[in-house]
Amino acid sequence: MKCLLGTLALWAGAAGSVVAALAWAGLAGRRTAMAATAAASGCAAAAFAVLEWALLTRDFQVGFVTRNGGRGVPSYYTFTSLWSAVEGSLVLWALVLTGCALVAGLGRDEGPHRRIAMAVLMTLCACFLALVPLAANPFREVAAPPADGPGPNPLLRGHPLMGIHPPLLYLGYLALAVPFALGVASLVAGHAGRPVVRAMRRWTLAAWAALTAGIVLGAWWSYGVLGWGGYWEWDPVENASIVPWFTATASLHSLAVRDRHGSLGPWSAALATAGFPLALLGTFLTRGGAVASVHSFTRSAVGPPLLGILTATLIATCGLLVWRAGRLRRAGEVPGGAGRGTAVGGASGDGRGASAGSARGDGRGTLVGGACGDGHGTPVGGACGDGHGTPVGNACGDGRGTLVGAGVALLVTLAFTVLLGTLYPLVVKVLVGADVSVGPPYFDRVTVPLALALLVLMAVAPLVPPNRARPPLRRLAWPVAAGAATVATLGFGRFGGFGSPGGFGGSGGPGGGHGPLPLVAFGLGAFVLAATALRVREVAGRHGPAAPVRASVRRRLGGSAVHAGVALAAVAIAGSSAYTHDARGRLEPGDTLRAGGYVLRLDGVERRRDADAMSVAARVSVFEDGRPAGTLRPSITFYPASGAPPVGVPAVRTGPLADLYVTVSEVDPADGTAVLRAAVNPLMALLWTSGAVMVLGALAALPRPGARRLRRSRQARWARRPWRARWAPSAGIGGTETPSVAVREDPGGPGVDSRETVGGPAR
Repeated sequence: MKCLLGTLALWAGAAGSVVAALAWAGLAGRRTAMAATAAASGCAAAAFAVLEWALLTRDFQVGFVTRNGGRGVPSYYTFTSLWSAVEGSLVLWALVLTGCALVAGLGRDEGPHRRIAMAVLMTLCACFLALVPLAANPFREVAAPPADGPGPNPLLRGHPLMGIHPPLLYLGYLALAVPFALGVASLVAGHAGRPVVRAMRRWTLAAWAALTAGIVLGAWWSYGVLGWGGYWEWDPVENASIVPWFTATASLHSLAVRDRHGSLGPWSAALATAGFPLALLGTFLTRGGAVASVHSFTRSAVGPPLLGILTATLIATCGLLVWRAGRLRRAGEVPGGAGRGTAVGGASGDGRGASAGSARGDGRGTLVGGACGDGHGTPVGGACGDGHGTPVGNACGDGRGTLVGAGVALLVTLAFTVLLGTLYPLVVKVLVGADVSVGPPYFDRVTVPLALALLVLMAVAPLVPPNRARPPLRRLAWPVAAGAATVATLGFGRFGGFGSPGGFGGSGGPGGGHGPLPLVAFGLGAFVLAATALRVREVAGRHGPAAPVRASVRRRLGGSAVHAGVALAAVAIAGSSAYTHDARGRLEPGDTLRAGGYVLRLDGVERRRDADAMSVAARVSVFEDGRPAGTLRPSITFYPASGAPPVGVPAVRTGPLADLYVTVSEVDPADGTAVLRAAVNPLMALLWTSGAVMVLGALAALPRPGARRLRRSRQARWARRPWRARWAPSAGIGGTETPSVAVREDPGGPGVDSRETVGGPAR
């Protein structure tokens, strides 16, 4: 019965998605389209629920349960085993994709773009809902069901983060489908205004937050399960998750610039549409068995259909970009060349005032013979920019825009270099049949310099006023001093404690034996943190104690928190990569091993048998500065029913500055000997904290649905009050005093509103 219900739910969801796609394309009204979208999402949820029902009730008549269920598996890992194999993970994929489509369909209408984008989304939903029963049906019925099953992959049942890490990655991947669809709609329509840009920016930020959380939790899982002592090995599937993260970060900054212009440019459209195909590529690598990885699954029938969907998506997107990018570029130009409004007579504008000689008095006039007021438009006869969001030669004086553009270029370069190193062995294998590998040395060599350059831009760009070509030197003085002091202190070994248990655990200071790059990373991290603190102080000082309550200021503070989190992550990665100290040895009971100031004593070997597993653990006493510091039990676990190799489970003692990481690789129960490896990994707690800071900052920066419309309604009521005109007089074009109010979007980001007088003095 469960097999029939699950299969029917998948096919019904695919049919509902086709109906929804046709309805959104214009063959039916919006109500019918939303009903079909909701039906498709409900069918995906029903298929998910039926499969979980089969797993939790141990119904071995269902093929997926036979291969991945087990009576001795705890309920939590039974629930999470749905995404431990190809078939179940695709059911989760379809559920998340249809859920994102449903939420996107409930949003405010953005004209024809919404219908086109929803048609694209529902077409994708139909493809994946049909893919599951055709190529990877988890509901195939077993004629002779066994009494028990092997359980999920042993690596996926030893850490609770497996219940959170994959769903968050899926949410990040599939939320990128919405800006992808909106980008396709913009290319088809040939134009996109500010509402479309803001919707793309909002969905990209939500996807970025989920991707960040998923990547950090995946690194934590790798650190706590795989037993090799690290958290990032440039594994092909790890790379497939970080590449969309790079492009989503670049797209966020590009869309922020385009939001100030009020239209979508071709390069921003390309970035917005790049994230989802890259997510599909990661899915193909993981689920299609194209690469060898601890994250990837065995070869299955899913690979060719996934490759077909990926190829069709790439061909359609690239074709649209080549065909329609020129029209999108022309649509982004404002007649007369002004992107945001100008000053009178060439003085520095305030971004929305009416210009002299302009026929328009709505705050979007044309600059006449003057310098560019805010750096976001092309003056008549001027040399500023290309009119599409990227200043050329910085002639318009928008230094922040130039730095943001440079950061976007660096992020795209990072994504390309990582993608190149990931796909190169696969391409060589297909073309010439040779087995080659691209390891961490390549990725470290090409990514570290780019990442350090990004840190510099992160610190400097927010301190550049929108109307200036460069930041005032006085604003950079304190951040530069903080970075220089950090380098000087650590470089001359004044920090101390690097070889102690509470310190970094290395044998020397940052200045010796590890090269200059870790020291540079520490200095740049301090530089970014000081610049971010200065930015936060300025924003909070302008808005007073109520600053965190205001949505506009909260978004600025959220962005600053993300930058601070990236700087903390850079410091933690540099410290944990350069200053780890480890030791290894075969110990008999009573023997000791010294690692970075810790002393470890093997007290004995313990055996334990659970319902579905057997484990052998080494009981290790830890001493710090001669005092007992607890007992650790690294172990090796066997799962006889799965037939998989034994899994090493490390024991970790977490400290504020360093972790003690102990693993056991061999155990001889006869004489009680064990081979232990102990490592002191510095700044690991800081690394996990930095991930939390980035995610919380991104969530704080997310706009609340409907908040902008409510704010504008309040502003309109404020403007209609009679005493408001007396409080805010403004100069008309003829020089007379005419009461009026203008509301502009502050360059700090979307929704950062401030009131100012039309035609008033430049700020």
